[in-house]
Amino acid sequence: MAKTPIKYYVVDAFTNSAFKGNPAAVCLLEEERDEKWMQAVAAEFNISETCYLTRITNSTSPNTRFRLRWFTPVAEVNLCGHATLASAHTLFTTGLVNSNIIEFDTLSGILTAKKVPDVCPTNVSEVQNGGVSDRFLIELNFPTVPVTDFNSAEASLISKALNDAPLIDVKRTTTADDIFVVLQSGKSVIEMEPRFDDILKCPGRGLIVSGAAPPDSEFDFISRFFCPKYGINEDPVCGSAHCALAPYWSQKLGKLDFVAHAASPRGGIVKIHLDEQNHRVLLRGKAVMVMEGSVLV
Repeated sequence: MAKTPIKYYVVDAFTNSAFKGNPAAVCLLEEERDEKWMQAVAAEFNISETCYLTRITNSTSPNTRFRLRWFTPVAEVNLCGHATLASAHTLFTTGLVNSNIIEFDTLSGILTAKKVPDVCPTNVSEVQNGGVSDRFLIELNFPTVPVTDFNSAEASLISKALNDAPLIDVKRTTTADDIFVVLQSGKSVIEMEPRFDDILKCPGRGLIVSGAAPPDSEFDFISRFFCPKYGINEDPVCGSAHCALAPYWSQKLGKLDFVAHAASPRGGIVKIHLDEQNHRVLLRGKAVMVMEGSVLV
């Protein structure tokens, strides 16, 4: 018997222009599917993240709740910012929810997404080639990701992987086990040409690379994320990386609100508020739906 087609949407997240930001495939499930099938579909899409939404009908929460899982082309992950933003955008814009708040039941606990007014539109959107702004942002409520000291004996491996870029600071995240690297400037981050074969030899899952933005920039800091071990040479805009970036740059810059630039070739903008007291990061961004269709098997 043929299976019921599964609706999907491809959404570009942390951008207001199509074919910028970070793409995610959002698949709407009537019921849970097995992991092998979900991984196979993610490999078929072969973009940085494919996610799966299943409505939870027996929740006691006053908000609409969905189960949400995230898969790269080769593995399931515990936390993904851009695919969560893409999921919320899909649910809000297709009329599948009629509220301003959605709860997602994930491997990282209950995460919320809500519509917030875009009360301070700025010309940072020009980075996205003049896309038309929506009237609202989607705000994700995520946990902070602490960083800890890194074994300096392995720093030479990191420097080589980043084409011998001079390292100002090296840390390690305590949850996803990413290496957190700070270069001498945001310009260095943008111009750096990674050596992916050498990144594969580095410890940890991937490399978060960042630097302070120039004083005359519209941004506070600039970052890139490399994760070839998970089938993603460069993640165009890694939302979850900003859960570690925000606390770090808060200490360095003495502030709680940021506009961050993900400097991959596709580019992206993440607006951030750090809630120090509750150890949460509020990630705000926009998204654009670029495709829809059905998975037939």
